[in-house]
Amino acid sequence: MTQEEAQDFRRRQLIAAALFSLLGLGSGCASRPPSPDFSGERLQGRLSIQSDTGSSGSSAFELLGNADAGQLELSTPLGSLVARASWSAGSVLLETPHEQRRFNSLDELGQELLGEPIPVAALFDWLRARPWPPSAAAPLPAPSRGFTQLGWRIELDRFVDGLIVARRLAAPALTLRVRLNNP
Repeated sequence: MTQEEAQDFRRRQLIAAALFSLLGLGSGCASRPPSPDFSGERLQGRLSIQSDTGSSGSSAFELLGNADAGQLELSTPLGSLVARASWSAGSVLLETPHEQRRFNSLDELGQELLGEPIPVAALFDWLRARPWPPSAAAPLPAPSRGFTQLGWRIELDRFVDGLIVARRLAAPALTLRVRLNNP
């Protein structure tokens, strides 16, 4: 096995482990301690992610804070904590029932777990139906509602129902669906 094949195999193993955890199929889920009080957004709901490589998963989530300091918790349908990512200036910590790992950025965390970065910093704005201010955005052609930004198509046609669909335009395709509890 070449080094590149070994890295691809390790990435697939990490994706499978993350997705099984997201689905609540992993063992030893931790109970949820109280969340710290972050200033900024507090968004809750369900999210699902699907890749054109066939990987998929879903989880309940709570996103707290902002792009500078915050926390993303993923839990099973019964409320058991599966994973928690917390971040502040230059530090990202991922906690699962089995381990703690540190990363230099949110993009690095997404890259490691999913093989591709998800722009978590932009999610705070995207989930409020607006483009992320630090990056250029273009509106979707009518009659669609939404915009493109950072190589993603953000579809807001059903935002009134709390549904946001973000599709990465580059290969491999990735679709992130979010249903907010209180849009």
